[in-house]
Amino acid sequence: MWDHEIRVIVSTHAILAASVFVATVLPVQIVPGFSVYGTHLWWIYSVSGAVTAASVAVFWLLGISPPTKKHTLGYKLSRLLRSCFYFFLSCLFYHAIVVLYGAPLIESALETFSLAVLLTSLTTLRCLCVLGPNVHAWIRVFSRNGAMSVWDTCLQITVASSVVGAWVGAFPIPLDWDRPWQVWPVSCSLGAMIGYLTGLVVAPAWIHYHRKHLTYKCK
Repeated sequence: MWDHEIRVIVSTHAILAASVFVATVLPVQIVPGFSVYGTHLWWIYSVSGAVTAASVAVFWLLGISPPTKKHTLGYKLSRLLRSCFYFFLSCLFYHAIVVLYGAPLIESALETFSLAVLLTSLTTLRCLCVLGPNVHAWIRVFSRNGAMSVWDTCLQITVASSVVGAWVGAFPIPLDWDRPWQVWPVSCSLGAMIGYLTGLVVAPAWIHYHRKHLTYKCK
């Protein structure tokens, strides 16, 4: 059972990592002048869109999302609208947090909000895919010993690594190096992406090496 779960996680994470690669490389061949630095906001939205599409498709096909008790069209539509609303609220939340940590309030507002969209795509979207629009389940997973499945553990690791990566990425900005990747929010978004990709690798490896000590029941 453990080996099967880990193989599924590795395959899922490989697809998500591939979506980042495609969103970075493919536009270079199609859009003139596209680059991570030169057109950074376009890169952010390209990656955010690719990760969103891949996450929704993969987790829906795998049936990882919690089953719904109602199968009516109205209930499914309501669930979709709530998910979209939570996604938007998460963008506003991350935007406010980044501003509180020192980002310009009005100047570079578009850049700050773009970073918030990227962080939401890497973190909140996965919460929506795995747990659904259920805030109580989110609080449970991110509380101490709150994971009830390997997917909950993966969620914890990828979310934490993405947020920490964005935070670490802010450290070089004030330094007087005059590098192109120090322009706001290049280093933060790259840090978030590196943290996210690191989490995709670390999560299944951590579960593999600690599977004998994990006591929750696998799905």
